[in-house]
Amino acid sequence: MKRNYSAFAEDIPPYSGPKAARETYTDLKQLSAIPRHIYMRPELQTPWLVPMLELLPPTSIGQLKEWGLSTVFVLARNYNKLVHVWESVTAMVELWHPQTNSFIFPEFEATILLEELEIMLGLPRYQRGEESTISYTVEQINSWSILAYITTKKNDLYSMTSGMHVHLLPIAQWITSQCKKKTTNYTAIAKAAAICICGVILFPESDGAISFGNLSIIDSISEGMKIGQAILGFLYAGLTSTALGGPFYGSVIALELWMGMHFQFRTAENPNTECKTILNHPLAYMGGRLHMSTRAWCKTAQVKGIQAWRQYLRSLAATDFDMSPRFMQGRMIHLPQRAGLALRLLGNGALVSYNPDRCHLQCGAARTVVPLL
Repeated sequence: MKRNYSAFAEDIPPYSGPKAARETYTDLKQLSAIPRHIYMRPELQTPWLVPMLELLPPTSIGQLKEWGLSTVFVLARNYNKLVHVWESVTAMVELWHPQTNSFIFPEFEATILLEELEIMLGLPRYQRGEESTISYTVEQINSWSILAYITTKKNDLYSMTSGMHVHLLPIAQWITSQCKKKTTNYTAIAKAAAICICGVILFPESDGAISFGNLSIIDSISEGMKIGQAILGFLYAGLTSTALGGPFYGSVIALELWMGMHFQFRTAENPNTECKTILNHPLAYMGGRLHMSTRAWCKTAQVKGIQAWRQYLRSLAATDFDMSPRFMQGRMIHLPQRAGLALRLLGNGALVSYNPDRCHLQCGAARTVVPLL
């Protein structure tokens, strides 16, 4: 008998499948111009995410924090408040060079560094010298064996998987059911929640689903694995896919955090300055070194529309790009120690090159800009 979700269907809309109807042109033109990205299709977004997270028991939330997902959880909890400026993201993606894996500006190159990503997303960080201990085993992934920790009911497993993907909505429905029943499966609930929040914030793809490969990466978080390389590699692969005419995928939130810290926002010297733009930006929900209050100055507040963003970014000078943002001051940048380590970021089923030595570097007061010849 197929599982009946009627007990909690009133909170979460039923899964509509990958063939959900396209939105009208009027609706589409208000969203991203990035081809086939999930955010171009509102019917595939996640109205179920925040209501589900509000039901999580404190014990499960505590486990998410122990696994290094505190920042990801906060971003997911406030997901409905975020407003993405898709024109800026689209214009930024157009500057991506698939061979160097960097953004090409008029006077310099820049890329999202692994160290930046780990700090921005509050992830456990790699340490220098760990390179030789990092290994990846390529083997067939059994999604059911991973999901079995959550549920062993075949009907549930069938609803959660199809093809080579895992669907997030049925997992969220299972979490909602467990929370409403007040079960004590706290670790299972935490693992299921990790799949949902990481799938939305770190590994967004299409149709409300993640690949088996990314499921395996998320599952390794509870075992103490550091996943910064996989997240950055997935974003690199998505940027390259778009540059070559394919669909865009990867952590848009990570990209927006990076853009915000490097050239969009600055702390205002005037205490009476109030920036309302930042209230709906991912930076509004960051803590520690990335915390930025409304007493900020948005340098791009007057940039409106895709053409204006293209013009702004394609004329951005090195002096307008913060080479040493405060959250990276005093942090060590780990350049590859040998040639083989330049190929160290795992994308979605592929290895992508990592070239931090080609781009801007920030390490305390030291910085290097590679001029374009």
